[in-house]
Amino acid sequence: MYGDENVTIKAFKREKMADKENQTGQKKTLSLSSKKLELTKTVDAGKIRQSFSHGRSKAVTFEVKKKRVIGGASEASKDVALSESELEKRKRILEMAQAGDAEKAKEQQILADMDVKRSQALTDRQAQENQEAEEEAAKEAEKKTAEAKRLEEEEAKKEADQAIAQQQAAAQPIQPDDDSPATGPLAGGRVKSATEKHDGDADSNAHGKKDRKTLSLGKKNKHKPVVYSVQDAMATGDDLGPQRSDAARRRAREKKLAQRIDPADSKPQVRDVVVPEVITVQELANRMAVRAGEIIKKLMSLGVMATLNQNIDADTAELIVTEFGHKIVRVSDADVEEGLIPDDDPKKLQKPRAPVVTVMGHVDHGKTSLLDAIRKTDVVAGESGGITQHIGAYQVTLAGDKKITFIDTPGHAAFSEMRARGAEVTDVVILVVAADDGIKEQTVEAINHAKAAGVPIIIAINKMDKPGADPNRVRNELLTHELVTEEMGGDIQTVEVSAKEGLNIDKLEEAVLLQAEILELAANPDRGAIGSVVESRVEKGRGSVATVLVQRGTLKVGDIFVSGAQWGKVRALIDDKGKHIKTAGPSTPVEVLGFSGAPLPGDSFIVVEDEARARDVAGYRAQKEKDRKAIQMRKASMDLLMAGTSDAERKTLSVIIKSDVQGSVEAIVGSFDKIPSDEVEIRVLHTGVGAINESDITLAQTTNAFIIGFNVRSNPQARILATKENIEIRYYSIIYDVIDDVKTIVSGLLTPEKREDFLGYAEIREVFNITKVGKVAGCYVTSGVVKRGAKVRLLRDNVVIHEGALRTLKRFKDEVKEVKESYECGMAFENYNDIHPKDVIECFEVQEIARTID
Repeated sequence: MYGDENVTIKAFKREKMADKENQTGQKKTLSLSSKKLELTKTVDAGKIRQSFSHGRSKAVTFEVKKKRVIGGASEASKDVALSESELEKRKRILEMAQAGDAEKAKEQQILADMDVKRSQALTDRQAQENQEAEEEAAKEAEKKTAEAKRLEEEEAKKEADQAIAQQQAAAQPIQPDDDSPATGPLAGGRVKSATEKHDGDADSNAHGKKDRKTLSLGKKNKHKPVVYSVQDAMATGDDLGPQRSDAARRRAREKKLAQRIDPADSKPQVRDVVVPEVITVQELANRMAVRAGEIIKKLMSLGVMATLNQNIDADTAELIVTEFGHKIVRVSDADVEEGLIPDDDPKKLQKPRAPVVTVMGHVDHGKTSLLDAIRKTDVVAGESGGITQHIGAYQVTLAGDKKITFIDTPGHAAFSEMRARGAEVTDVVILVVAADDGIKEQTVEAINHAKAAGVPIIIAINKMDKPGADPNRVRNELLTHELVTEEMGGDIQTVEVSAKEGLNIDKLEEAVLLQAEILELAANPDRGAIGSVVESRVEKGRGSVATVLVQRGTLKVGDIFVSGAQWGKVRALIDDKGKHIKTAGPSTPVEVLGFSGAPLPGDSFIVVEDEARARDVAGYRAQKEKDRKAIQMRKASMDLLMAGTSDAERKTLSVIIKSDVQGSVEAIVGSFDKIPSDEVEIRVLHTGVGAINESDITLAQTTNAFIIGFNVRSNPQARILATKENIEIRYYSIIYDVIDDVKTIVSGLLTPEKREDFLGYAEIREVFNITKVGKVAGCYVTSGVVKRGAKVRLLRDNVVIHEGALRTLKRFKDEVKEVKESYECGMAFENYNDIHPKDVIECFEVQEIARTID
């Protein structure tokens, strides 16, 4: 059925001939003959047809190769039980052993032994399966024999019953109806004899055994499918018949699985979808486990045209989530700050702490000198120009181991924000007022800051050693600001002191301690530190450094913190005396090293549990600040558009500011905002803390800006680049000079003011028409003077009909510079000839006056 029988017989004969040649060692030699010169064929080929499912078939080409026997006939007879592959392996082992490759031979021997063991295991397994099949067939035969015996007994009992019934019927004969079937031995039927019954049972048993054998093979093939080769098919001639394909079997499995699915389980799953303030369509689809195309269709039905990567707001996302039957969980970016600042500690955990005192007052009223008298150190010598440039925080230990923390704030008007921050972190405000000067502008501002912060005020009337000191004048002026001293029946303490002579310094300290006792200041030191940034700066070799006032808890080296848009890990703590410390308790000012960047003064300082939380909070705050600046820039652009002023009409002064501390930068920027100018905009492109570097020079070159260095200098590379690119760098140490210079620059950019100066009148008496010259007016100067090059107006019936310049001014035939009153002259206008007698010429000059900013 699978191929040509003649081809198979020929191939078998050739194989036998090859075996004989190998055994005898004889080989055919190549010789010439009348036939073609060719080699003896060693491989024969044939074709068979293989059948597949659904009636398909395919012609397959096969080859019959000759066997090669190793050794003589006796050796072949010994190894007759081995397969060809095993013989080949043993041959290779022998060859490798003869070549001296013992290690390889050993490995091949191991592999050959493993193959033998594997073949033996397969043989044992096949024998075990055959044995199990025989045992199962025997059990089935026993069951069949028992069933046959039971049926035989039932048949015998039935026959006995029939015999009894026949005997009774013979005793009482009944005439049967025509329609009733005939029964009994006379009915035309024949009762089988016992021998016939036994033969029938034997036949049925034989057929049952055959069926059982077929059933046993079917069960065996069910567990282990029979693998047919081409040689097996040729040898047996079996027809495998149509078989089901893999795809058909897979479809059947899927259909059976789909039938087993419970309809109740196919209900849509309701999910809790987390939606932030802004989310893309693709991300929303992923969280809802639906296709993005369905969401886009739903958005289109709502009138929203969006793509996969387009952002939608939380309200729109909520509509989509609700439409799909899910539950929405709205979250905000601000959630990262939840729980960052804990609640107030219970009273039982709080312990007394030192008061924080802020010294405020007008410039040059002696604030720092008073603090110097308390600290017994010379702080003023380190300040430029005798004024405090930034906040200093110090802690003083008094008699009885009592401590007071002092914060010194600048008194100049530019440092109002720093004074405001000083009032926010303080417990008591000492308002310093000079006895010979009284209440001034910054004094009033300090009073307002203290009132806004809701902190008590102690008045220190300073400079009592001067001859013109008048403390009662100060007390009376304080009444105008709703500050009633104790001498006048109020609750405001006043202390007359002299920082220079050290007068009543101890009384001022006692007043501060008394006020602290009234306030009952306390904090819990056994918790994470919470404080406020007083000042920040960038130092070479130390990075970003900030002065932090701890308000609650204890700050330790190694703590992870977040401060504004910056975060970090405490690398070192340095107190106000320059000593390294390990911990800092409540009301302690310390310098903290380890910031990722310079924080802004006034930012909160909070210790968090891990670095990930600090990164998240700082990143959120940085993005929030970036968005705020972008909105502010857009608002400024809109205001400029509404005002109708174009960028071409509005001049810009670009500035880059670098300072030693962040507070000074804020003071300079605030001063620039207060410079009044509608024509010139002061644009601060960049601010920073630290030295001027090359990136600052590059930015200045790109934007045509100049650089202000306040208490800082540029590095050598920046100086070389600035000289090469001709970039202006101005260094300052006093804020007065910065503001004055910027005002001067802004004044120079303002459009100068034009002022008109009247010179005189001239009346036209006659008009002369001169060839190649045009019309020339013969004039008489009635008042003032007429100058060549001046501006003129032509008046006709007291109406200005032309304004221009004189082209020529002559007296007789000579050109003159000017003609005075009561003299005659000749005048001609530039590019204008429509002049008539009795017209009046008005002569004037235009002067440009530079504008200044007060």
